Amino acid sequence: MPEIATIGLDIAKIVLRRTLRRSQVPGFFSTLPPCLIGLEACATAHHWARTLMAFGHDVRLIPPAYVKPYLRRQKNDAADAAAICEAVDAVRAGQEPAAAEHLMLHGARDLLIRQRTALINALRGHFAELGIVVAQGARNTRQLIAFLHEEANPDFPAAARTALQPLATMLLGIEAQIAKLDKAILAAHRSDPVSTRLASIPGIGPIVASCLSASIPDASLFQGSREFAAYLGLVPRQHSTGGKARLGSISKMGNRHLRKLLVVGAHAALYSMKSCKTRTALADWARGLLAKKPFKVVAVALASKMARIAWAVMARSTAYEPGSKGVAVSAAS
Repeated sequence: MPEIATIGLDIAKIVLRRTLRRSQVPGFFSTLPPCLIGLEACATAHHWARTLMAFGHDVRLIPPAYVKPYLRRQKNDAADAAAICEAVDAVRAGQEPAAAEHLMLHGARDLLIRQRTALINALRGHFAELGIVVAQGARNTRQLIAFLHEEANPDFPAAARTALQPLATMLLGIEAQIAKLDKAILAAHRSDPVSTRLASIPGIGPIVASCLSASIPDASLFQGSREFAAYLGLVPRQHSTGGKARLGSISKMGNRHLRKLLVVGAHAALYSMKSCKTRTALADWARGLLAKKPFKVVAVALASKMARIAWAVMARSTAYEPGSKGVAVSAAS
């Protein structure tokens, strides 16, 4: 067999004269000399990356959006693998097992929160049909659930109680599971020095910090803080030509979950900054921007600023110290 320098792997299929089944992949690659392997990112990509890296190969994960421009003519497994082989340079390595486990906690929590939101909306809608409305906020949903207790509200329609009781039971169960995941994430956060440093940044708490630390194993792979913010989709979308810059709304590309966490954290931090409870250069900058821009626009701008500070903390092994200028300083100082 001629020496192989680069391989494009499409869900355990390779561009050679034969196709490999999943069970055949470890045995085949264990006999190959170390080479560069490109893998399209998917649910099992990190598992295969770790497996192939154990054989000494250099494995890169490629976002599907980066593979599509290299796809020639129609889509099939062989064409996908050829496109991956050409796009292999614009990618990163796989996750460590510990980081993957931490991200499972975040993924499960995010799914449960979305299910909780759906149940809350359903309960609110049904109760509104009966003329029962409470203040907004997840915690106020308990007031609606109290109406379902027969001893407290004997006049509540029996059919409505039968219909809504299962939703209330599911909601309470999901809230208990979310609390359990929150404890596990907090424990992982406290055991991770990078995560604890990130949590000192305004708007970044244990949830956001642990997700950032697990998602970005090596921040130095980014050339700078703006590239990291662009990776999260927190920079303006460009449509520039002829030397004239045309900037639009944020690109919303990259890691959607991290971007959402940062924007939600920025909203919370901005409420504190708006009330003048925080006196730092970052807070002064945010208040100055609030005088000219809408609140939500400033929140997204603050999220971008938080992402850039987080990159400095991770890439330079620094600790955030706001001081009078809101800059990061060496962890050793």
